[in-house]
Amino acid sequence: MPGPQGFTYDTHHDGTVRITHHGRPATTLRGPRAEAFLTEVTTGDPQLVMARWTGNYRRGNERQARDHPRNRR
Repeated sequence: MPGPQGFTYDTHHDGTVRITHHGRPATTLRGPRAEAFLTEVTTGDPQLVMARWTGNYRRGNERQARDHPRNRR
């Protein structure tokens, strides 16, 4: 499974961090959450960290859900 791609983040003068995915706003972090995000993004894989903070990442069960009888057509 390929890793997440297309995430970017911008830090504003008031400490706000805005995360975008393919140019569309995904989430905005302020205060202690923004500080925690910035420390984590510098120590880990930035794309994976941003995907996790936005909730936009695969959970590993997509193939199973596709094969479920309810989802077959």
